[in-house]
Amino acid sequence: MRRRPAALVTAAALLSTGLAGCSGGSAPAGRPAPDAPPKATTPAPRVPAGHAPSKSFAVGVRQLKLNRDGDRPLPVTLWYPARGEAGGTPERSAPAAAGRFPVVLFSHGLGGRPEDYQVLLTRWAAAGFVVAAPKFPHTGAGGDGNPLDVLNQPADVSYVLTQVLALDGKAGDPLRGRLDPERVAATGHSAGGVTTIGLFTAGRDERLDAGIVFAGTALGVGTAFAGAAAPQLFVHGEADEVVGYAAGKAVYDAVPWPKAMLSLPDGDHGRALLGDGKALRVVADTTVEFLRWTLYGDAAAKKRLPADAARGGVATLDDHL
Repeated sequence: MRRRPAALVTAAALLSTGLAGCSGGSAPAGRPAPDAPPKATTPAPRVPAGHAPSKSFAVGVRQLKLNRDGDRPLPVTLWYPARGEAGGTPERSAPAAAGRFPVVLFSHGLGGRPEDYQVLLTRWAAAGFVVAAPKFPHTGAGGDGNPLDVLNQPADVSYVLTQVLALDGKAGDPLRGRLDPERVAATGHSAGGVTTIGLFTAGRDERLDAGIVFAGTALGVGTAFAGAAAPQLFVHGEADEVVGYAAGKAVYDAVPWPKAMLSLPDGDHGRALLGDGKALRVVADTTVEFLRWTLYGDAAAKKRLPADAARGGVATLDDHL
């Protein structure tokens, strides 16, 4: 009987323990990232200066049925700026708004679904971003809950990105000519935060310009950040009962690029992301401004970010952007 490497066994145990309480309520499979110091990279974002849309959009929603390698079904929910009056509920298959919009990938937590995060993700879409959120085959709701499969998810997300960007040139697709492949971010919560970190470390996808990590840790994917500079925003509750605040802060400290950390002193593992309270409004406003700056090159959004983070006194911002 073939024995698994000790490093993999350790990673499996740590992931099982550290991510057991993710959500609702990977790098190549089985290969943990090397424990190496961050590489020196270009110190400035790659996106040229510009201006984000000043108006809010109506939001459309549609589904894609994807499958990586024939055995990893990845249904994807797409929320996107749509024609019509802003402020209503997402309309299924609504016509896309005019323009070319950055793409934001979102990875859910253990046992979660993309729609669990709809309140936050539709706010991003209304601000002028196409949001692509896959449901993972093992860590998604209805899966077997195997946390080690998180190590396969960075490759899943890269595959989803390739397929979504292909819609921009696909004849007859409603999003043809609406996606900007040069402006892409990866985001994720808990196990999805691990996935997102992996996309900038062991499974670095060079198409990514920025990242947002909600309540994430580097277990299994490491902190060897690589490639061109990609600004990072970490969001973490200081009372997180699943992924300790110190674990998230340690990964944040290892990021060698422009970065900021939004800390919620009374925040837990992220249930605020699933509702519509004061904390979510601060998180939504802060993340929108971060995305406007990193993907649209909007310098004014960067200047507004600290005020959005401080609103209501529910969070603090460590700002090194």
